[in-house]
Amino acid sequence: MSRSNKKIGLLVVGALGVVFGDIGTSPLYALPAIFGSGGRHLSITQTNVHGIISLIIWSVMIIVSIKYIGFIMRADNQGEGGIIALTALIKSSKHAVTNSALFILLGLVGVALFYGDSAITPAISVLSAVEGIGVIEPQFIRFVLPITLIILTGLFWIQRYGSKFIGRLFGPVMLAWFLIIGSGGIWQIWQHPRILSALSPLAATHFIATQPLAAFISLSAVILAITGVEALYADMGHFGRAPIARAWFFIVFPALILCYMGQGALLLAQPSSISNPLFLMYPEMLRVSMVIVATLATLIASQSVISGAFSLTRQAVHLGFLPKMVIRHTSQREIGQVYLPFVNAALFVIVSLLVLIFSTSQKLAGAYGMAVSITLAIDTILFIVVTRALWRRSIAYTLTISTLFLTIDILFVTSNLSKLVHGGWFPLALACFILIIITTWIQGQKIVARKRRAQEGPLQDFVEEVRHAHPPIRRIPGEAVYIGHHAELAPLALRATVEKLHELHEKVIIVTVKISNASHIPEDKRVTFDRLKYDDGISYVAIRYGFHDSPNIPKTLLASRTINSELALDPNTVEYFISQSKIVPTKRDNMIGWRKALYLIMARNALSASDYYKLPTNRTIEIRSLIEL
Repeated sequence: MSRSNKKIGLLVVGALGVVFGDIGTSPLYALPAIFGSGGRHLSITQTNVHGIISLIIWSVMIIVSIKYIGFIMRADNQGEGGIIALTALIKSSKHAVTNSALFILLGLVGVALFYGDSAITPAISVLSAVEGIGVIEPQFIRFVLPITLIILTGLFWIQRYGSKFIGRLFGPVMLAWFLIIGSGGIWQIWQHPRILSALSPLAATHFIATQPLAAFISLSAVILAITGVEALYADMGHFGRAPIARAWFFIVFPALILCYMGQGALLLAQPSSISNPLFLMYPEMLRVSMVIVATLATLIASQSVISGAFSLTRQAVHLGFLPKMVIRHTSQREIGQVYLPFVNAALFVIVSLLVLIFSTSQKLAGAYGMAVSITLAIDTILFIVVTRALWRRSIAYTLTISTLFLTIDILFVTSNLSKLVHGGWFPLALACFILIIITTWIQGQKIVARKRRAQEGPLQDFVEEVRHAHPPIRRIPGEAVYIGHHAELAPLALRATVEKLHELHEKVIIVTVKISNASHIPEDKRVTFDRLKYDDGISYVAIRYGFHDSPNIPKTLLASRTINSELALDPNTVEYFISQSKIVPTKRDNMIGWRKALYLIMARNALSASDYYKLPTNRTIEIRSLIEL
């Protein structure tokens, strides 16, 4: 095997573990949610079973194979995918995008909905796997909740050590999972080959024609078979589109089709197996092993979503959508492996409450799908904007994909409305809360930035004042780096040093940091140097990071010494000065009262800029200034 083929093979196996965990474990709960216990929701007949299996196969075909892999995954931001990437593409577009602010807000709604999905996936996945012990011994069913909570507690506890802690098993375990469920499906199809007719779309159309209302309502559960499809797109930056596509078409998709058809064949032969069709596909002697493998697979699915929540939050923080918070890197080599203690703790509490409140995977399935269906529709809308406004595709092309994909998305969204009273409100409520936090932070930051700019004043004018000051500003030995908020304004800490102490270091570098809409900025292109007109030891440096990069000002300045000799700072003696704003509430009507209170809570608990930019604690001086809100 050539080196390139071996590398692609490793990427394919890696993609199996990281990308397909959620969608790959959907067979655990999809069909029971559609038919219900003993066919309570939909009677188990040949027409219904063939129709549902056909609907699942063709929904997966159209949405995953055609919509995402065929179209949407071609819209990447320097190789990165996901709803944040789409939003960033629109935000940074060189072409005028009509109502761009509305589409950016829509992207933020999709981000908020992802958190709802992040909470439900670990709960329903692990719960459905552990419920398999009831198939082994019915009396064990009372242990499902405590075992699930113990497993989830362990899962969230090990997050601090990074996904590499269990990551080495991800790919091989998921490969084994797909081979096992595919083999189980083949065994059942071999015994009941009539189910093969479900491969034809005619089975779905016949079901829709004979029972249109039942088919429409069933879509709210059919969508459970495609949960996790956003991960295909969001994790594209880790593996690339080609390895993900190969893993999907050669392993995952065939295994899922075989598994769903196998379950359908089993249901027609033994309708009572609807209680747990996946585990009952296998002989009794293999069911204990299946429960173990299924639990591992659902842990991987949960891990993928949790890691996705960490990654998405990190991107949102860098783009200014959320307040700065502690972000710990758990790998020296992989930049994407991060751990956010606050997000981890919040998710653990929410997931545990979901397990305790809903108690079974079938009940939890009622809450699942609402957020997913809306996210699918948002992805379609943003992709249409990108194709038309950025790629300048024809109106005919845009209308064709709009009609095809949006029609399907709208059907899924409207069918899921029936879930609102059965728990579907939960992910929407969580998404609304997250969206309120995001928009409140953005609005508050705009007001504070405007106030800060008024206090700072133009940087060039300030340098002129320093140069012509009477008496002259005393220059003391050493080097100082002042962190500013805006490229053309004088940092408040710099003003305070000059105006209050009437002194300045011999070498002064004013640094501003901008997080680009691009995902990554190469190290050799991050720094822009400016001597600020005079050769008086005062210079300006602009640093640009991508929203996937980790801001580290000392490391970046040290790596950029070759650009200019003035950047050759002594890392052991240089002092860093940073302006910290203390927000003081007022009765002004620039913000609704409760949102002002929420913003103040976030601002007071946000990570300090010195920690965010990795400034050395023993050589960093924070100068506070009051800003009225």
